[in-house]
Amino acid sequence: METIELKSELELKLATLEQQVGKTPLFDFSALLINPNVKLFAKLEWQQLSGSVKARAAFGIIQQAIEEGKLDEHKVLLDASSGNTGIAYASIAKELGIAFTLVLPENASQKRKDILEELGANIIYSSPFEGTDGAQLLAKEINESKAEKYFYADQYNNDSNWKRHFETTGPEIWEQTKGKVTHFAASLGTTGSFVGVGKYLKMQSDEVCLVQMQPDSPMHGLEGWKHLETAKVPGIFDQNLADKNVDVSSEEAMKMIQTVYRKFNLKISPSSAASLVGAKQIAEELNEGVVVTILADDGSKYEEVYESLGLKL
Repeated sequence: METIELKSELELKLATLEQQVGKTPLFDFSALLINPNVKLFAKLEWQQLSGSVKARAAFGIIQQAIEEGKLDEHKVLLDASSGNTGIAYASIAKELGIAFTLVLPENASQKRKDILEELGANIIYSSPFEGTDGAQLLAKEINESKAEKYFYADQYNNDSNWKRHFETTGPEIWEQTKGKVTHFAASLGTTGSFVGVGKYLKMQSDEVCLVQMQPDSPMHGLEGWKHLETAKVPGIFDQNLADKNVDVSSEEAMKMIQTVYRKFNLKISPSSAASLVGAKQIAEELNEGVVVTILADDGSKYEEVYESLGLKL
């Protein structure tokens, strides 16, 4: 007699939520280039649940934890984030009826704090001088002090982070470019998107060039990006994966925000603008090719940045 597997209420809710994660459009930014034989595309990752690329990793981590019995309505989801992953966790946890505690650097933007509070997140602030590295340390201490209470997601060391990109973002890019992508460029933060997409694309074609992008200075203004030479390197990072490294300045990112606003009528974040700067630099070095990058989020959480540039959100 065939056994019928009964899904829990949480698993059923997850299946519904999954329809809102991923499947983002690929936008053509080739008008930024002079050479017609080179194409530049970017995934508009804010067009999904929670408004950023982090919905993918957050969903993958939560889904895996629930399936393995490590997270349910009786445990508290815990992690550290500078903002976008926290918002993704909070959005998903709210829909699932799971409590969520976030360790957030105190100098995170007020807009992010407001969004997190509206979503019902319990926020514990870490030192504004230690960034996400300090937030990670505090989250680890909180978990160790009361491990039975929490499921510590640990996004920087959780393989579900990069695997979700391997399973979804990579295939989407391959299909949307009809297998013609020659270069993939992504910023390094948790490094999940770079590692996951990079591994998938290399499986499809070893000829795809993988470009990791970092801030050009430890003192940068690119939220979510890491300067790996001076920061704690995520456990999921594969240092042998990249074919090339590109450094991007915060100043060039600010200029790109203005360019994209006026040329394409798109409002993007500083980190997304920086990704375009780096990808454009790669594209301009080519005689022919298809360059793809990821735009993590839009400009909706960056009112002060847009005001300083004389632009309207």
